[in-house]
Amino acid sequence: MKNLILIRHAKSSWEAPLKDIDRPLDNRGIHDAHLVAANCLHFLPSTYVIFSSIAKRASHTAYIFAQNFLYPIESIVYNEELYTFDVNQLEKIIKSCSNSLESIILFGHNEAITNFVNKFGDVFISNVPTAGFVSLQFDTDNWMKINKGKTQKIIFPKKLKLK
Repeated sequence: MKNLILIRHAKSSWEAPLKDIDRPLDNRGIHDAHLVAANCLHFLPSTYVIFSSIAKRASHTAYIFAQNFLYPIESIVYNEELYTFDVNQLEKIIKSCSNSLESIILFGHNEAITNFVNKFGDVFISNVPTAGFVSLQFDTDNWMKINKGKTQKIIFPKKLKLK
């Protein structure tokens, strides 16, 4: 069994004239990242590895979640290839993961994340919002062989704020 949790980076700031990769989180993004992280603790596998895009907004989101999960921040694996908006590139990266990893939490970007969860999950999601959490489970022991899986849990900040 393989478990994959995809988390879209939290809301970022467009205020400063920065390169896309350097855009930081804004205040709402920081708040939403903490909110979702605190509400997904019960849905985490017992062991996992965290991978993140190198983009500032994704890496900061991963850092916030890791703090909330009590996951050692120095163990976050930053991957330059995860700075992608393309579902095929994201799929290639995930399928190349070591089979010794049972569960992965991955922080990345849209459109890649929304397209991936729709291609591989069994629940259609029109758009995974910023700080959105989607957990997928695959009935295989080989990342290369992941196919249509089961969408286990969806947590979006907007729905948490309605509670």
